[in-house]
Amino acid sequence: MEKIFYRYNPWWEGKNFTNDLIKRDGVLNLLSENYNNKQVIFITGLRRIGKTTSIKLFIEHLITKKKIDKNRILYISLDNYMLKNNNILEIVEKFMQIKNIKFGEKLHLFFDEITYKPDFEIQLKNLYDNYNAKIVASSSSASMLKNRKDLLTGRNIVIEVLPLDFQEFLLFKKIKISKADSHLVPNYFHEFLKTGGIPEYVLTNDIEYINNLVDNIIHKDIAALNNIRNVGILKDYFLLLMERSGKQLSINKISNILKISPDTSRRYFDLFCDAFLIYPVTRYGKTNEKLLSPKKIYSADLGIRNLFTEIRDFGSLFENYIYLKIKHLQPRYYYENGIEIDFFTNDKQLIEVKYHDKKLNDKQKLLFDKIEAKTKQIIRTDYDINNFLSL
Repeated sequence: MEKIFYRYNPWWEGKNFTNDLIKRDGVLNLLSENYNNKQVIFITGLRRIGKTTSIKLFIEHLITKKKIDKNRILYISLDNYMLKNNNILEIVEKFMQIKNIKFGEKLHLFFDEITYKPDFEIQLKNLYDNYNAKIVASSSSASMLKNRKDLLTGRNIVIEVLPLDFQEFLLFKKIKISKADSHLVPNYFHEFLKTGGIPEYVLTNDIEYINNLVDNIIHKDIAALNNIRNVGILKDYFLLLMERSGKQLSINKISNILKISPDTSRRYFDLFCDAFLIYPVTRYGKTNEKLLSPKKIYSADLGIRNLFTEIRDFGSLFENYIYLKIKHLQPRYYYENGIEIDFFTNDKQLIEVKYHDKKLNDKQKLLFDKIEAKTKQIIRTDYDINNFLSL
């Protein structure tokens, strides 16, 4: 086990381990903001979205900026087959033994793919209650976390890593736009809307990478974990979801198309949400309106959406992008008498997305003006949304 530990923790021997990694300041800032409290930090998000990279860059930050002893930091990926017979507590005790750490001394523990270990929540609670440890754990499955972290209620915080936004896309592409060349921004933004924000795909433009990523998620995170044998139905279901991205979705209509029961359709829908491939948005209104009205859905990534559907409407892609940018504000859609406004956030900010020069029609404008809101914004460009989020 010691050899495995040293392979996962090259900083113990003073080796550089972040040479080829690109920093995403937003994720690192969230980790920094929540690191000094006692709570367990869960990092979630789509497979291959950058969770492990974020953890390693944050470990570098702890060593170089916070001057934390590198020998008190343990990183382990719990999906390693060589560790299948060791539980989390045994791994931590072995770490303390290797590094001559006394019980009660401060530990910094990073567990990648935490849900690969049975009863992980019991073991994390034990660590939380009895050890002097700060714990960061990652998972690509929301359902595995939701079903098992009840023992950590009040003891955890969740940080979701989202796909790259436009500014991060430019960073990964090593594109710097001077003020003299600002006329090129729309061209690069169009490229971004077509490519999306999966880091490896942005760097390589390898379509097979995205195809294999979705295939792995459907097979490993959905079918295998939930004992679903007919993977073909899951793939057809996902294709229908991508075609409905940005629109209201009828669970019953999908069940009729695929000839599955409404309960099965609802279960599959939830599983795709839990795998971070889609995000549901409920209607704003009273409880019965929220429950009875169909949900709108958005794709987790534009590149994934574009792989499975034709690029017909950049306005729809832009709306999907804006949703991802404001997801933390818990937006819902506003619907009245057949007229829809795109987003009404939890703190009562009204947002309509109109790509470039598109305008509200007369009925939309009447509703937009009528709704009582703290602020109202028509978003037409990436600059508009960044300016809105900085307010």
